[in-house]
Amino acid sequence: MSRDTNFYYSFLVLPPEKRAAIIAVWDFCRAVDDAVDDAGERDATVEVERWRREVAVWFEGGLPESPQARVLAPLVRRFNLPRDAFDALVNGVAMDVGSRRYETFDDLYLYCTRVASAVGLMCLEIFGYSDPKSRQYATDLGVALQLTNILRDVPEDLARGRVYIPQEDLRRFGCSEEDLAREAANAGHGVRSGAVKLLLQHQAVRAREYYARAAAALPPSDARRLAAAEIMGAIYFAILKRIEAADYDVFSKVIRIPRPRRALIALGTWARVLAGA
Repeated sequence: MSRDTNFYYSFLVLPPEKRAAIIAVWDFCRAVDDAVDDAGERDATVEVERWRREVAVWFEGGLPESPQARVLAPLVRRFNLPRDAFDALVNGVAMDVGSRRYETFDDLYLYCTRVASAVGLMCLEIFGYSDPKSRQYATDLGVALQLTNILRDVPEDLARGRVYIPQEDLRRFGCSEEDLAREAANAGHGVRSGAVKLLLQHQAVRAREYYARAAAALPPSDARRLAAAEIMGAIYFAILKRIEAADYDVFSKVIRIPRPRRALIALGTWARVLAGA
């Protein structure tokens, strides 16, 4: 796994066997996402169906074709990985084929649970847990991470013909996709439109809500087992705070957390979890 991913430092706290399993899950999920992203609309539909077949094959005892699925297949039984999470992931990636617009937050929430929370539920089985409430933690944290990604990547997604901010929010704040494109075109001067700034602030507030929900759902008995997830959440929450500190200017540059800072966040979170704070 690249040292430049936000997941790298969280996985370092895992024992080797679990780290290898998490990386296998990550590689599979990335392969599914990239296959659809890199294909044209017609070919993307073909890719979605191909990955659906791959999931079905290994859960039904067959031999999958892709190298990522072949690595992951033996781990399904070892860690009791849930088929419904893999099916949800493929269904979520399929939602990126076509208009790539979401009318309401409920629509976007479904997308987030499929492409992010489903991955969290796969990882949850590898991390291990004793309290069923940890599933809600993984679901809420997945939504929080995806909402942070969506906010950070507004201009990149717009350039690819995608708008993940719900259409109902655009109308509520009197914004259009053209307003977002205008901000992207004038990058480097801060967010000029007050309406766009309020729109982006609303997305940040919603993301914060899901980080808070995840924190409230985390059972104390599972906190140590889920330290890797807590580190991941802390790094992404730091991205969200940087977006807020930049006054929601996600257009001038991609807001990231430098590697040394990520390492410090990981160490601090690990120490907090061990201390039971």
